[in-house]
Amino acid sequence: MTQRARALDQWIRTDFRQMNSELESLYFEFPDGVSPVESNIKHDLVEQGRELISALLKEGNTDEGFDSGFELLGDVGFYMAACRRHNITEPSRETRSPLHEASALAMQLGASLGVIPRFASCHLETHNRAVNGEYKTFTSLPDERLFIDYNTRGVFSFIRASEALRNCLPLGVSHPVSLDLLKVAKSALDEVYRSNEQLFTRLDVDRFFYCVRPYYRPHRVGLHEYRGANAGDFAGINVIDLLLGLCKADDPYYSQLLVDKFLFMRPDDQLVLRDCMRRTSLMDSFLACNERDRSQAWYQENLTAFLEVCDAHGKVARQHHERLVHKFIERPADLGAHRDQQDLTASGPPLPILLKALRKLCDMRCAAPDTEGYVTRHGDVQQLRGTVQ
Repeated sequence: MTQRARALDQWIRTDFRQMNSELESLYFEFPDGVSPVESNIKHDLVEQGRELISALLKEGNTDEGFDSGFELLGDVGFYMAACRRHNITEPSRETRSPLHEASALAMQLGASLGVIPRFASCHLETHNRAVNGEYKTFTSLPDERLFIDYNTRGVFSFIRASEALRNCLPLGVSHPVSLDLLKVAKSALDEVYRSNEQLFTRLDVDRFFYCVRPYYRPHRVGLHEYRGANAGDFAGINVIDLLLGLCKADDPYYSQLLVDKFLFMRPDDQLVLRDCMRRTSLMDSFLACNERDRSQAWYQENLTAFLEVCDAHGKVARQHHERLVHKFIERPADLGAHRDQQDLTASGPPLPILLKALRKLCDMRCAAPDTEGYVTRHGDVQQLRGTVQ
């Protein structure tokens, strides 16, 4: 990281965080108006960030390897996302981002790295480098740190489950070690559930809805409007979907979901996901077993473990939909009359459309009975359950 890149990173960790924190306090203190102090802080945030980023643009080639460039992109993205949160930029009233220097640097970095030119969830979670025990956040609010802490734990547990399932592929479903790997996957998904329970119990609904969530809203970089970062923008959870066979890469709805999120993932994640899209799922491998196989001890043991992994994945999906989405997004949106607000969601679509899509994805992951408009693997899962003795 160059000296100028370090200066921007240091600012994001200090003054930038402090200014956002002060603004959040003012929003609570003056909910119906703008205070003079608020305007001054916004001006300072924009100008200090612009000065640091302009210096980086003048520096020219800032490439010191992928990790350094990716971290720099995150820092620029933090700045642009904060400007969107504070209504300094707003996509519906603009045809291009007014943050010209930040857009230029973000697009240069995004194009060279093969990712979208804005901050992504991994900048907050799996690739958020800590300095002296402190990682980067938008604010110093305890609820933001709580949200990131538990999301990061959940993401790494999903990754552990996905890696265990990937290691089953070259071994085959009858291998004795595949049984061990399925148990590892089940244990990791149980960890996701427990971590989420702690998050949903401890996280303050209003602080999340009004002070954390707004930093994830869509905003423009240059001419293009990019959706907000989503905690699901990593390969692991989709690898689990595909390798368990609960979702299929050739399903029009699910394949569109993958296409939309590819560039929000790091390139190594993109490669993993593309590889899994062409693989035969574990579910289809079990379905291909004949009557003779089904009487074998390996089949009974490994299939039972496989179905337990499917159940654990579905349990986490229901938890996410019924606890996080309902409690922290849908209900406060209704109470605050925000349901029809155009920029409410990180994904971009109005809330009712997003909720319908999330319900569909939850049903697919749970292998719920088929619903009009889409098909799940409910019948295949029930067929496999019927072969367990």
